[in-house]
Amino acid sequence: MKKSILLAACFVLGLQTTAQVTKVDEIKKSLETTNKDTVAWTHSGVLSLGTNGGFLHNWAAGGELASMQVNGIFSGRLDRLDHRDIWSNNLDMTYGLTYNYSTGFVPRKTDDRIDFTSKYGKLIDTARNFYFTGLFNFKSQFTKGYDYSLQNWDTLPTSNFFSPAFFTTAIGMEYRRGSDVTLFLSPVAARMVVADKVYTLRSPEGAFGVPFGKTSVFQMGAYFSGRYTYNITKNIVYKTRLDLYANYLAKDTKDSAGLVIKKDNPGNLNILFDNLFSWKISKYFNVTLGATIMYDNNIPYSDTYTDNTGAVVKKDEPGAALGWVQLKQVFTFGIGYKF
Repeated sequence: MKKSILLAACFVLGLQTTAQVTKVDEIKKSLETTNKDTVAWTHSGVLSLGTNGGFLHNWAAGGELASMQVNGIFSGRLDRLDHRDIWSNNLDMTYGLTYNYSTGFVPRKTDDRIDFTSKYGKLIDTARNFYFTGLFNFKSQFTKGYDYSLQNWDTLPTSNFFSPAFFTTAIGMEYRRGSDVTLFLSPVAARMVVADKVYTLRSPEGAFGVPFGKTSVFQMGAYFSGRYTYNITKNIVYKTRLDLYANYLAKDTKDSAGLVIKKDNPGNLNILFDNLFSWKISKYFNVTLGATIMYDNNIPYSDTYTDNTGAVVKKDEPGAALGWVQLKQVFTFGIGYKF
């Protein structure tokens, strides 16, 4: 009799536990598409680490004798819901290196990015999906960057950690539909761009929007940031993001003689369009495909450079037709974790 009572109790407890887990899972799932008055932490993300390589010997078609490429992608979100308040955080990081026999296996960077956004919003009574929100965003990179098309590329880095670095703070309105759709708009967004003097002293125009010989510049403008996550299937996720920034203080840059050396105005929007597909093909392996398009009037492009002899040389670059548009495409197959 005692054994029967014990088994019945265990059975009921098991049902309750299963029901509780199912209820928690259902709540977390529903928070992706709807706003609820609750207290909870929610999170999601993708981590992918991949590598590929090749080896050739007496190969008639030719090619790189030996090569290896490694890269990593992390895209994560962590939200805190507290009734009418929400604190959301997004972190995107990428890094990649390639090693080739023809260059002595000296690593060359193929990807490098740090992008962190934190927002705190308070729900407005008149509309269940609108929040009064404050935002902070930080962008930079991990290590030095180089233009490998130059003959002396290793002596002339084009960027570094915190050079440039972009800090943006803004207050505005945000439309949220769960965690899958967020649209933030601010008419008052302050941005600080910082860079080392080693870069801003190279040109009369300065670098990254920082004036000649300075280490920082202050901007004030309008800012829009939209994010959308779509679960195509249970194992395939698509994430996209569009950021637009208009600097109210943008103006032409002039030299000491008063001649315009760089044109600019508030209509020159800074654009970031980010896309990431993640396919979980097994428990520990996934495929990620990313494409990022950027435009910044303060980061110009030239299809020529001056070599050590002072001669002007045309760059041998397949993407020269894109002009000032910045484009990055990454593909990773390897160890992956979705959470």
